[in-house]
Amino acid sequence: MSRSAIELLIEPQTKNLGEFTVRRTLPAKQKQRVGPFNFFDHMGPADFAAGSGVNVRAHPHIGIATITYLFAGKILHRDSLGNCQVIEKGAVNWMTAGRGIVHSERTPPQLQRSGSHLHGIQSWVALPVELEEVEPAFAHYPLDGIPQVDLPGARISVITGTAYGRTSPVRTSSDTLYVETDLDAGAELMVPVDCDETAVYAVSGDVYIDGTALAVGTMAVLRHGDAVSLTTHAGAKVMLLGGATLSGERTLWWNFVSSSKERMERAKKDWRSGRFDPVPEETEFIPLPED
Repeated sequence: MSRSAIELLIEPQTKNLGEFTVRRTLPAKQKQRVGPFNFFDHMGPADFAAGSGVNVRAHPHIGIATITYLFAGKILHRDSLGNCQVIEKGAVNWMTAGRGIVHSERTPPQLQRSGSHLHGIQSWVALPVELEEVEPAFAHYPLDGIPQVDLPGARISVITGTAYGRTSPVRTSSDTLYVETDLDAGAELMVPVDCDETAVYAVSGDVYIDGTALAVGTMAVLRHGDAVSLTTHAGAKVMLLGGATLSGERTLWWNFVSSSKERMERAKKDWRSGRFDPVPEETEFIPLPED
């Protein structure tokens, strides 16, 4: 009997963020990271009535890069470097926190007035230990700059890394694979196997990994090096993620990630004492949670 291509299944935890709920698969008790990915939230799909929307007040990060990737809707990003950017479907906004950055994410004012729909993934990527204290940065890559691949029954966006013969222009700090795939009914697609670690996340539809069903909201970590086939009967959307296995453990507490517990404690004190740079023209912020 052949072994399963799936090394580990990670079931989601439901988290209430106030305006909407998310399904969180990373970090998990069984596995902290897949490649460099150490946080993975599936947002929505959610509908907001007129007068409401996402309202994530200013908050800090250290030691990671973040990416909010949308399938539908818009989010207005502002940060302490002075960037103000609307995040839209299929575009890539890569924020490197490094030694520290503060940002807010909100539904744009016009959509708050009219009502809106939101669906996407919020993920964090750990930085290599030697780069945890780099200068913070923000880069925006519009949809028309992200490589698109059309295969029989599959439409693919190569968000980061190299896959299906295309390489994303998004600059990352380590080998990072991130791919959005829409599969038509009856389609089959082979998963790239050249990463240290690779996972498949089922966003919607019916997904099968070498014939084994993967429930929506569940992440399957694949065995290294195995050739894996994705199939669907009625059509599906899946995310492929992974990359290089980074050395060293990381501590994750609230919005802070670090290989050093002392650095984590300093970040807590800095946020409590107001020593992070603020987001220009914003006075609201999320207080440090109680330990």
